[in-house]
Amino acid sequence: MPKKDSNTYDSKDIKILEGLEAVRKRPAMYIGSTGPTGLHHLIWEVVDNSVDEAMAGRCTAIEIQLEKNGSVTVSDNGSGIPVKPHLKTKVSALTTVLTTLHAGGKFESGAYTVSGGLHGVGISVVNALSVYVKVEVQRDEHIWNQNFDFGKPTSKIKKGKPSKKTGTKVNFLPDPKIFTETQTFEYNIVSERIRQTAFLNKGLKIVLKDNRVKPATKEEFLYKGGLTDFVDYLNEGHEVLHNKVISFSDKAKDSEIEVALQWKAEDEITIKSFANNIHTLEGGTHEEGLRTAITKAINDFAKSRNLHSDIALTGDDIREGLTGVVSVRVQEPQFEGQTKTKLGNTEIKSKVQVLVNQELPKWLSKNTKEGRAIVERCALAAKARMSAKKARELTKRKSILETAGLPGKLADCSSKDPSESELFIVEGDSAAGPAKQARESRTQAILPIRGKIINVQKVTENRALQNEEISSLIKAIGTGINTEYKGEESRYDKIIFLTDADVDGAHIRTLLLTFFFKFMPGLIKEGKVWISEPPLYRAKSTGGVNYLKDDEALEEFKKENKNKKLIISRFKGLGEMNAGELWDTAMNPESRTLIRVNIADGKAAEAKAADMFEILMGTDVSRRKTFIEQNAKDVRFLDV
Repeated sequence: MPKKDSNTYDSKDIKILEGLEAVRKRPAMYIGSTGPTGLHHLIWEVVDNSVDEAMAGRCTAIEIQLEKNGSVTVSDNGSGIPVKPHLKTKVSALTTVLTTLHAGGKFESGAYTVSGGLHGVGISVVNALSVYVKVEVQRDEHIWNQNFDFGKPTSKIKKGKPSKKTGTKVNFLPDPKIFTETQTFEYNIVSERIRQTAFLNKGLKIVLKDNRVKPATKEEFLYKGGLTDFVDYLNEGHEVLHNKVISFSDKAKDSEIEVALQWKAEDEITIKSFANNIHTLEGGTHEEGLRTAITKAINDFAKSRNLHSDIALTGDDIREGLTGVVSVRVQEPQFEGQTKTKLGNTEIKSKVQVLVNQELPKWLSKNTKEGRAIVERCALAAKARMSAKKARELTKRKSILETAGLPGKLADCSSKDPSESELFIVEGDSAAGPAKQARESRTQAILPIRGKIINVQKVTENRALQNEEISSLIKAIGTGINTEYKGEESRYDKIIFLTDADVDGAHIRTLLLTFFFKFMPGLIKEGKVWISEPPLYRAKSTGGVNYLKDDEALEEFKKENKNKKLIISRFKGLGEMNAGELWDTAMNPESRTLIRVNIADGKAAEAKAADMFEILMGTDVSRRKTFIEQNAKDVRFLDV
């Protein structure tokens, strides 16, 4: 008789997850992740319900409070979650909404014309992933309360004091067993999202309080200009081609569209798209419609005025320097997944195109001086594009393994096998000397760069390619750049930044990262870009020599060796190390410390990375200042 298989699969193996148990079992399916992004997503789910009330015309103010115990309180003056028994569940509608997936007021056409939370999983997911949720509702001339623990009600709904006000207040504490990475809400992340929400909802007042600090802080967001104020905010500190933001809107029975545009002198493009207040990071049909219509309108205007008839303006040329925001509200938005990063409604593309094709030509004809300036700006972009193409073609024609095509200052390795080869990008000739002596010449190449390379975030591609240091990097690596990039043709498996362990070295690393992210992002995605961490200190004692990474490591070493006589020396730069020290601490694969540079998967992560490079390395001084103020522990002690 055959032995029974212990791995059989039968009906008894099918498990049914009841209620919100499925959310706790697979939280990432509902909020994207259980890291910082998913944690903050809990706030967005609750706030979006209040914003939906505002879009329905029943709410004028929202308040978010970050509490000392790690919880969050969101309150609004909307109509309040219904409390009477639900016809199907026979329990309070409040209880139903908090404990049942896909239960909400957004599935029928009566309560909400448009909303962001159309799946009905928002606040129930927050409830499932929280230690507790406390809800207070004001409606039907009374205050109503109900509490929940881990998604389950701890009591029936309670009728409290009389009240003529209306609204909902939700206080929730995320479950640390779910959010193991962090349970701390970042103020700057919340404030940026709240500011964005206020821009998208003209006249809605949103207050953000941080009760975790002393004294508690309070920030109010209220924008009467809506998207116009949004573009003004995005372009703060930039040189703009026309002072007044171009804006227009259209409101139909089943949709609303708002657009705001402004061109600036700088190169960077900022286009943000939203659907029902949700930031569609991956764009979608509404953004496609905007891009197509802008290209047509500018080309038609240039042709009608006979401006630069010898140059064919592409969409990229026309969008260079543009800051634009498009916001649509539709009854039945089709998003890709619960995280809603791309809009798929095909009908909205044509609606946006029709609106822009009607209104933008009108503005251009009324503001011909500004229109001509925009076309001139687009023509400059086209010329730079054609020059850059010629430069790329010239670089491409040179064989990647042809010595004549390599930069003269490159001390190349003898191996022609990229899988075992490494390129060290070192800071200046003083560091290049000991690096060349220390290296294993068969597999390790050295390329010195002179000082701080050009910040490619602030210049055109053509200008960057004319820079000697940038040109040397491109030739040495051999992959080509941007549209001509071919990762398989990289001459090295590892590209390692080897710079001084001080603030200048950190700045050079940032400039290099900016270059690779803008011109060769594939190398980062393929895991070929690395940062070496050479030591800042050398400590000699009777026990020998120890190399210490930074001040923190030095203090720890002093504590551990407080009874020993120590001779501490600080390296001013890699050039002060002899070849042996440099090999042991930064180049020997057995003892060196390397950090791989990576980007999280997905277009949304790439968009966030691009935005961070723009904040740190772009031309918007005000955004950089705000970021530093919010993230520096104490600006008085910055090593600058």
